[in-house]
Amino acid sequence: MTQEDGELDGLVRKRIRALRVAQGWSLEELATRANLSQSTLSRIENGRRRLALDQLVTLARALDTSLDQLVETASDDVVTSPVIDAAHGLMRWSIKADPGMSVVRQRMTGPPPDNPARMRAHPGREWLVVLSGTAVLMLGHRRIRIETNQAAEFPTMLPHAIGAEGGPCEILGIFDRDARRGHQRDRTADTAD
Repeated sequence: MTQEDGELDGLVRKRIRALRVAQGWSLEELATRANLSQSTLSRIENGRRRLALDQLVTLARALDTSLDQLVETASDDVVTSPVIDAAHGLMRWSIKADPGMSVVRQRMTGPPPDNPARMRAHPGREWLVVLSGTAVLMLGHRRIRIETNQAAEFPTMLPHAIGAEGGPCEILGIFDRDARRGHQRDRTADTAD
C-alpha cells in the first residue's frame, strides 16, 4: 500500500464517521441500516478492519451517498481557478457535481436592451444575486429591479435580458445545463453580428 492509498483509506473512514454523525445516528443505527455488526462498523471507522468494496457499497447506500462520493480524493473536493472570458466580462466556475451547471460572475455597465427583439429565450433556468449596484431584469413585458443582496430565479424560456441601472452592477448567476448552452449560443451570435 502506498502512502497515497493510506491517505485515501483514512479519508474514507473519516467520511463514513462524519456522515453518520451528521445524520445523528449511533454506530448501532448505521450498522443496522448497512446490515453490519456494530463492532464491524466501529473497527471500519477506527481503522482496525480492512475496507472491503462490498461493505463500502452497502455503507454508501445506507448513508444516502454514492461510492464515488465516498472515495473521491481530497483534491477532487477543491474547486480551482475560474475560466475568464474577458471579451464578455465574465468569470465562470463549473460545478463539479454537475459539469453542465456554471456559476458566473459578471460586471454590467449598460442598461438592458430596450428593444424586445434583443431579448433572448432558450430552455433552462437561471438564478442570480446582485453583489453590488442595481440590476434590471427584463422578463417578458415585466421590468424587475434587483438591488444589492436581492436574488431572482426564472425560467429562461421567457424572453429575458439583464443590465445595470444607475451605474455599474455586479451579479453572480447560476445557470443549469440548458441555460448555459443558450447563453453560449447567444454570445456566439452577438460576436457574429
